[in-house]
Amino acid sequence: MRLRRSLAVAVAVAVTTPVALFTAAPALAAGAPAAQTQNQPTYAELKKAAADAQKAYEKALAAKEEGQEKVKATLEALDSDTHPLKAATITADKAAEEAAAAETAAEKAVRDAEAVVEAAQGETEKAEAEKALETAEADLAKAVEAKEKADAAAEAARTALDDARVAAVREYSVLKKALDDALAAKEAAEEALGTAEECVRETGLTSLAVGLPAEVVAGTTVDFTLRVTNGTERTLTVDPLAFVHVDGERGGEKSRLAVEWSNGSGWHALNGDEPEHIAHIDTMAPGERSDVKLRMTVAPDAASADAFALFAADASSAYRPCVLGPMKRYDFELLPAGSDPGPVDDADPGQTGKDDDQRPATAGPGTTPQGGAAGQPVTTARTTPTTPTTRTAATGTYGTTAATATTGGTLAQTGTSPALAPLGAASAVAVALGAGAVLAARRRMTADR
Repeated sequence: MRLRRSLAVAVAVAVTTPVALFTAAPALAAGAPAAQTQNQPTYAELKKAAADAQKAYEKALAAKEEGQEKVKATLEALDSDTHPLKAATITADKAAEEAAAAETAAEKAVRDAEAVVEAAQGETEKAEAEKALETAEADLAKAVEAKEKADAAAEAARTALDDARVAAVREYSVLKKALDDALAAKEAAEEALGTAEECVRETGLTSLAVGLPAEVVAGTTVDFTLRVTNGTERTLTVDPLAFVHVDGERGGEKSRLAVEWSNGSGWHALNGDEPEHIAHIDTMAPGERSDVKLRMTVAPDAASADAFALFAADASSAYRPCVLGPMKRYDFELLPAGSDPGPVDDADPGQTGKDDDQRPATAGPGTTPQGGAAGQPVTTARTTPTTPTTRTAATGTYGTTAATATTGGTLAQTGTSPALAPLGAASAVAVALGAGAVLAARRRMTADR
């Protein structure tokens, strides 16, 4: 019986209760059909799941540490002679020992009485001896019964003490199992969030230069359009990307090109040193497109040179904070002032170079938008495959819902994309988890090509 109880104490740590946990599944890529993702958690839900899992883990850890101290104190108390259960065990063991001694004495008394009977002489002496034997046997029966009761009481007392020890260890084992489950849930939620944060390529999110000539004469200005189309099956938040550069120009030196984009109420200059986001589009439905006006002025003293333009779109959806459209490269030629190139065709998109597909590091929500257009309304011509519409952005920081205009919708203010930003809440969770699951800043494009 003692062996059974000792084993029970030893294995009690394995006795647990089921713990129900929510583990977030990885979000699908931005271009996946809505029917395939309707049951998938959104990125916001994954962030909340990670935060909730972290809190649950911290709570389970605190409970486990508290439980560890509690079980230690309980076991120490149970080993004290002053504890009621331990004291009852000591008393019962003592009573059992006394009952065993009484039984031994009664057995001896019976044997002694039997010897007297055998040695008795005469009828009278033998009758008295037999009567004494009957009394000794009756006393032995009572002693045996008393010993059985004392042994049972001692066993019950030891069982109660062992049960208390088992209960204390089992309670701790439940807390330990809960911590293990909370850790597994936290890691699963973190993995799901990290998977969703990984940038994905989306070929259906296209950027096309319309009207950019293959040859531009120094001292002239040309107008063209950047057309962004959401050819995916998902509603996206989009930041068009633009960069126009003259081969051989170094960063910081005055460029022979001055490029501006229009937000509908004015013109805003590209910095010319690296790709940058322009004309933030808060909501772009599947099949929808947005046109951004650009104009490029070539310095009058510009000599013959090769130049190029890069266009792309960075985006986010409810399921992915980082969606990258393909980069398009347009090579064109600068001609000296006074040149007559005659009819000029539009530049055709060509193959991007190994260093072309670079994306800018993006500031977080609420920061000053790129292009110097903080607080400026953005107007872009936008069409669906069947119905053209015009949308005007409302001012405000990213995250403000624009009011619906008579044209059928609005855009948020021009600004940097939330698609590529390290998210504050997710970063806080990642730091707490020691995971560091935040998006790395994209490499800046080298100015010297």
